[in-house]
Amino acid sequence: MSDTPQDPATWLSVPEVAEILGLRQRDVRALVRDRRLLTVPHGPNGSAAIPGEFLLLPEESDEPGPLPALRGTLMLLADGGMDDQEAFRWLFTPDAELGTTPISALRERRTHAVRRVAQTLAL
Repeated sequence: MSDTPQDPATWLSVPEVAEILGLRQRDVRALVRDRRLLTVPHGPNGSAAIPGEFLLLPEESDEPGPLPALRGTLMLLADGGMDDQEAFRWLFTPDAELGTTPISALRERRTHAVRRVAQTLAL
């Protein structure tokens, strides 16, 4: 598998996420602080953006919001010494053991497999 991260299908600003989820912008920022979401500098001005893959949209779930398995995975990666940029890169880089990117595997509800791979990174 490649060591090059794939680009997210969509990039969303904090105001866009707030609108999609029916939240206030400060509530979205609280989700970022609580590590339920991750922002990454993106675009020509490096503004904070959220990959669309991090969200369950209203048409995908009765409970739209951050992907449920994301928080624990982000915390595990941080505990292993990864900063936000490194975590983002890892989530979007294809992994041979998973057969896909970790974020795709999380969206497929393969949480345990993703976290097992993430744990090996800390060793």
